Amino acid sequence: MQMNERIQTIDVLRGLCLFGILQANLLIFQYGIWGKDEISLFSLSPFDTMSYYAVKLFIEASFMPIFAFLFGYGMVIMRERSMERDGKPKRKLARRFLFILFLGYLHSTFLWEGDILLTYGMIGFILLLFVARKKKTILIWATILLVLSSLFGLGAEIAADSDEEVTSYIKTTNHVYQTGTYLDIKTHRNTSDPGDLLDMPKEAFLFISVFAIVLITPMFLYGMYAAKRKWFVHPTQEQGRYRKGLLFIPVGVTLKALPLLFSGIPVLGVLSLPGSYVLAFGYIFLIAYCFAKWRSHPLFRAAANVGKLSLTNYLLQTVVCTFIFYGYGLGLFSRLGVFFGILLGIVLFSLQLIGSTYYLKTRKSGPFEWLLRAFTHWTLPWKLTKRKESQNLTPKQSA
Repeated sequence: MQMNERIQTIDVLRGLCLFGILQANLLIFQYGIWGKDEISLFSLSPFDTMSYYAVKLFIEASFMPIFAFLFGYGMVIMRERSMERDGKPKRKLARRFLFILFLGYLHSTFLWEGDILLTYGMIGFILLLFVARKKKTILIWATILLVLSSLFGLGAEIAADSDEEVTSYIKTTNHVYQTGTYLDIKTHRNTSDPGDLLDMPKEAFLFISVFAIVLITPMFLYGMYAAKRKWFVHPTQEQGRYRKGLLFIPVGVTLKALPLLFSGIPVLGVLSLPGSYVLAFGYIFLIAYCFAKWRSHPLFRAAANVGKLSLTNYLLQTVVCTFIFYGYGLGLFSRLGVFFGILLGIVLFSLQLIGSTYYLKTRKSGPFEWLLRAFTHWTLPWKLTKRKESQNLTPKQSA
């Protein structure tokens, strides 16, 4: 693989992952970050209820880990290429994470509470401690943190309780998001809270935030491990590994299903997080296997284009969906239903497949990818491209 060559499997994974993320996020867009887990407060039809649990089982918490995996994977690739080019990877990675932090702050403050960029930017700085470590070290730490995360999830399941304060908050959110202006919704999102988070001492809030961030790093580390092992670089030769990895799917579904089927047994909550991760691995290997067998299929080419514009497409999903569901747009918050929300997600992602393909026929990167690249390399992208082209000229070409 050449230094500047993109890994097609990763682009395809990133693109199709955005479809799963959109489907999971549609629960938040439609019911709120707290309301999606207290769905009994909303009047769902039996078909919507079935659709809701299908999303919870097969999609929610199993596609976001794929994005985390790809984030860690990409971080290692970027470091290796930077080492070959100028030997200053950490400086570039730090600038990259600062930009993601800034973008996440704007996204979460002015648009939507379901932002992941702010968290990813913070985790990026933690990952700098691991990026130069050996494969075995990264694998051990990822597994240790996964066990700790699972135990932490058990405590959360036991402590979780739908009280009057949460119910009141969800009902208020439902009214504000359905009928409010942009300013009403922004104010409610940034100043209201169903618990005591806003009144918590800064030290305690900081500790909980840092602890929570550390506990969601395993999938990032597994992605770094995969990159160091050079997985997904040669998909045709790796089909045997992908085929074996398909076994993760039934195992992950089973682990995720048990807490849903036996919700009255809190101890089963310990299975939820590892089940989500195992299913995520299953999806990764499934997509990679299908791509290895049918890589010329138009769906994979289009998905790769979505993946190349993943940051822009992710933010575009927020803009479109908040307009559809919030009061300053169509005001369909909690009115559309889960099943029609799924259909909406299919339509929106189909448009992104088509739009990304046509966009990349005339441009090399999306607007936010352009900004991220400029900030990362601290230079205008077209200057960076010219420098790469001059470096890649052979003596015969430069003569």
